[in-house]
Parts: sequence; C-alpha cells; structure tokens
Amino acid sequence: MDVFSRILSLAIAWAFEMVFGYPRWLYARIGHPVTWMGALVGWLDRRLNFAEDAPSTRRGAGIVTTGVLVLVAGVGGYIVERLCLSITYGFIPLGLIASSLIASKSLGDHVEDVAHGLEVGGLAGGRKAVSMIVGRNPETLDEPGVCRAAIESLAENFSDGVVAPVFWYALFGLPGIAVYKIINTADSMIGHRTPRHEAFGWAAARLDDWLNLIPARLTALIISAAAFISHRRGRAAIAAVRRDAGKHRSPNAGWPEAAMAGALDLRLAGPRIYGETLVDDAYMGNGRADAGAPDIRRALDLYHMACVILSAVIGLLTFYLIYKQYQ
Repeated sequence: MDVFSRILSLAIAWAFEMVFGYPRWLYARIGHPVTWMGALVGWLDRRLNFAEDAPSTRRGAGIVTTGVLVLVAGVGGYIVERLCLSITYGFIPLGLIASSLIASKSLGDHVEDVAHGLEVGGLAGGRKAVSMIVGRNPETLDEPGVCRAAIESLAENFSDGVVAPVFWYALFGLPGIAVYKIINTADSMIGHRTPRHEAFGWAAARLDDWLNLIPARLTALIISAAAFISHRRGRAAIAAVRRDAGKHRSPNAGWPEAAMAGALDLRLAGPRIYGETLVDDAYMGNGRADAGAPDIRRALDLYHMACVILSAVIGLLTFYLIYKQYQ
C-alpha cells in the first residue's frame, strides 16, 4: 500500500473511532478483533504450554507461539488490506476495519465510568467500574487507590491502545497494527511472571516491550505537550519523566505514567497488589497520593487534549499528502 492510501485510511480510522468507537451492535453479533486474537492466544496456551515440561521447553514453545501469532496477524492483515484496496475507494473500508484496533473513545469512556461510579455509587461504585480496566484486585483499593488506578490505566492505555496502534499503522498499514495488537494481547494474557507463564510468555513479553519502545516515549511527549497547551504543568511532566520513567519495572509504562503524574501533580504507581501478589514498584511523580474523582476528570481533560494533538498530527500529515498528490 502506498503512503497516500495508508495515511488517508488512517485518518478515516482515527476519525471514525474518535466519534463512534466500536459499535455495540456489531460487538453483539461478531465480537471484536481483539477477542478473536485473545481466543487464539488462549488456544495456543492450552495446546503448547504444559506444566510438566522443562522451562527451556516451555520457553521454546512460547517462541513458536509468538511466531505463529505474528504470522497469522501479519498475513491476515495483508490479505484484508489487499482485498480492500482492490476495489474503488477501498481505503474507506480499510480505514473502518483499522478503526476497530484503536481504542481512544472506549478508553475515555471506561475511565469516565470510574469517575461517575465514585460520584454516584461511592467507593463500591468506583471499585466496580475500575475492575473493568485494571488487573489488580479492586477490593484492596481505597478511594484514592481507585482514582490512581484509573489514571494510571488511562496513561498506560493511551500508549498501548491509541498511540502505538496509530504509530504501527502509519508505518506498515493493517499488517503492522494487527501484529502489534495481537502481541499486545498476548502480553496481557501470557506475559506475566507467574509459574505458568514466566517461561512460556517470555517471547511475547519481550516483543511487546520492543514494539512499545518508541510509542511509549511519543506518548510521554504528547501528554507533556497537552499539559503545556492546557496551562497545566508541562515542565513538571517532563521533569517527572526524566526523573522517574526509568525506575518503573516496565521499560515503557513509566513514560506515560510519569508524564501524567507530573502534569497533574500526583504520585502514581508505587507498590500495588495484582491478584495476591504485591508488586513493589517505584512511584511516578512526587505530588499528592490522595487522588479523588476530580483528579480523574482532570486526567481525562488532559487525555482529550492529547487526542486533539494526535488528531492535528494525523490531519496535517493527511492534508500534506493530499497536496503533494494533486499539486
């Protein structure tokens, strides 16, 4: 696919997803591409990951699994892309298909639900809403913990669910975004340091780290720019990134989380409980820890400004290519 068609279809994907998201009626009928990817990851996990195997064998099986996932997503994305572009104005259906792999609207809606849950249903309402977007046990969270968890999820998923998919689509089209999403899905399912998945999920986790290396840093830059434009703490966001991002246990998650923490004058991350496991992580930012529902809404304002910046970048690139195409 030529650059012009790729960026034009990206602009369509971005605009459609920002306004409509993934239609609920469509989800009810056919599910979602990410759920299909998750089903494949789960099937391979059951078929190839056996507790009685040696760690080296399980790691090898995980490498094979990761290779299969890349092959299926890459080839599948390429075939769908070629079919779309074989028809007149095929960049339109291609953009609509690609929109399903970007999550800007659904991310904002889910985080908004946490703020609304706290405001209407108190701590119980907040815990119920936040359980939809984080992996930790919500019953261990007090109200500031619920708020911090929602804001951390907003920052990290802005990178994983928005900036990274846009980045990889801009570079490699539908095969690029499909490979990214299936590896990101695999990392969320098998990329954990548990007895079952530490060896088997090693390859998926490492590849996900590499695929998010540039997008995570771009996300921190976009959040910091949004903080400057919104008359918030742009310099504080950059300072928090420089000071704290490298301390995070993840090579990538600390970048958007630190930028968000600095911009909002909050302290995010730190020790957290996932399931029954205490993760002793470093703090991102040096502000308040007692976050509340108004802080979630401030984070959403910052997120929406960051999406405006990303929209402007995509729009300017699209108009530039249109100008070059028809001058």
